[in-house]
Amino acid sequence: MTRDERGPVQTTERSLDIIETLRELDGGRLTEVSSHLDLPDSTVHNHLRTLLQRGYIVKENNIYRVSLRFLDFGEYARSRRKIYDGAKAEVDELAGKTGEAANLLVEENGKGVFLYTAADQNAVPLDIHPGKHVFLHATALGKVILAHLPEGRVNEIIAQHGLPALTRSTISDADELFAELERVRENGYGFDDEERLRGMRCAAVAIKNEHGQVIGAISVSGPASRMDPAGPSDDLVDELLSTKNIIELKLAYS
Repeated sequence: MTRDERGPVQTTERSLDIIETLRELDGGRLTEVSSHLDLPDSTVHNHLRTLLQRGYIVKENNIYRVSLRFLDFGEYARSRRKIYDGAKAEVDELAGKTGEAANLLVEENGKGVFLYTAADQNAVPLDIHPGKHVFLHATALGKVILAHLPEGRVNEIIAQHGLPALTRSTISDADELFAELERVRENGYGFDDEERLRGMRCAAVAIKNEHGQVIGAISVSGPASRMDPAGPSDDLVDELLSTKNIIELKLAYS
């Protein structure tokens, strides 16, 4: 049996835990990181020293922080997704036309990752930003992606991440989720009625490649007071479908 088959390498796991902790704490002293991870100061210090030498963290007045080197990695990873270049301008235009926030999301490792967001000047600030990970079952974007994945893959995602209830409206039952995914396929769009975040509603459509495979989703999201709980307006659905069509054409012929 190889090392990879046995499981993760503990040293690597600890370094990654430290990086994630620094992000979670928005920076921290050695003792704060050690306490957060329940590890000896000496162990954490060795990892911090190595990460500092390699440029993955910085140290300012004994406060360790994640460095901008991760921005380089993030931009590289995002640029590798063809959908980003094909959709960016259209997402900007969608935000302007609707007066709300427009978003582009892809699936990776069973979760949704925002690749790009744009907001009209009248849009209400939301907790969305590029790189943010979300559960697929709790968002309109995620539901339209799930609706066009093979059933076996959806079951794998449920087994991996579960169906946690993020609000009182979140679908947290597998049978109910599959019924919702069928409605998404019938309607041609997905809707999130305060299922991920209280006070926010969202409508989304899937983006497919030239082979008919889902590769992402776009959405318009905004405060619940500006979206009918019964679902998106016909005008909003038309805007989403029109934008979807343009993006898919650009991807197919670029």
